[in-house]
Amino acid sequence: MDPAGDSTIDRTDFDRLVGPLRAELHVHCYRFLGSVHDADDALQEALLRAWRSRANLTDPRKFRPWLYKIATNRCLTMLEQRGRRELPTDSAPNAPAAERIWLEPYPGVGVGEPGPEARYTAREAVELAFVALIQQLPGVQRGALILRDVLGFTAQETAELLDVTVASANSALQRARAHVAQERSASSQDPGDPHTRHLALRYAAAWEAADVDTIVGLLAADARYAMPPLPEWYAGQAAIRDFIVTGPLRWRWRFLPTVANGQPAFGTYWWDADSGVFAAMALDVLVVRDGAIAEVVSFLDPTLFPRFTLPATVSD
Repeated sequence: MDPAGDSTIDRTDFDRLVGPLRAELHVHCYRFLGSVHDADDALQEALLRAWRSRANLTDPRKFRPWLYKIATNRCLTMLEQRGRRELPTDSAPNAPAAERIWLEPYPGVGVGEPGPEARYTAREAVELAFVALIQQLPGVQRGALILRDVLGFTAQETAELLDVTVASANSALQRARAHVAQERSASSQDPGDPHTRHLALRYAAAWEAADVDTIVGLLAADARYAMPPLPEWYAGQAAIRDFIVTGPLRWRWRFLPTVANGQPAFGTYWWDADSGVFAAMALDVLVVRDGAIAEVVSFLDPTLFPRFTLPATVSD
C-alpha cells in the first residue's frame, strides 16, 4: 500500500498498521475505563469499527490518531453505560455496596511514546492512584487530560479526537488539570529502582516469615491497606498491625514478584493444608514513596493471576 496514494486498506495492511499500536491502545482504554476486561471489550469493538469504516480514512498516514479517535469514542460510550470505578480508599463511606465498582490492576507498565504535549511518563500515567483519580472526571474532561497530558496530542488534535471545538477541549482540560492538581499524591517510586526492589523483597520475606514487626516497620506511618472487593480498609501502622495479626498471619504465605500499574506487586499464596500447596489468594500492589510502603492494595481475585503470568499454586 502506498501511504500517499490509494487509501484502500486490505486486511493485511490493516493488521500491519494495527500491530504496533495494539498495546498502547489497550492501555489507553484501560486508563479511560479502569478495567482490563472493559479495555479488552473496548479495543475489540474499536478495531472492528475501524475495519468496517476503513473507507473513511482518507490519509493512511493519519492512521494512529484516526484509530485513537475510534477507541476514545467507544470508551466514552461505555462510560455512559456504567458507573465509575474506584478503590476502597476513594469510596464514599456510606455508599451502598451494590454501587461500588472497583478498579482493576494492569499488568506491567504503561507503553507508548508520549508526544510533545505530554506531562506524565507512561509509567506515571498507569499508576493505580492516577487511574483512580481520573475515573472521577466526566468523560470529556477525562478524554482531554488523557489525550493531551498523557499521550501528548496537540490542542487541535485533541479537539478533533473528541469531536469538540478547540475552546471546549481546552476548557475541559483546564478543569481536569485543576482537579488532578488538587487531589493527586506524589508519584510512587519506580519498581526497577534498586532501593524500591529491595524494600519490596524485604516486605515479601517478612510475610513469609510471619515477622509482623518487620512488615509494619516497612510501612509509612500513615500507610493504607485495602482489599477489593471488600469495602473495608485500614489506615495507620497500628490498625494494619491489628488486622494482619488477627487475620492473614494466621496462615503461612508465599509471595511471587511481578509488576502491576508500573508498581511493585506480588502474587500472594496461602497454605492450603488439604491440598498440600500454597494456593493463589490475592495480587498485592505496593505504593512506595520516600523509602516506605505508603499503600497496599490487595486484590482478592485469583482469576487475575494468568494476566500476570503467575501460577495457580506454589509448592512448599
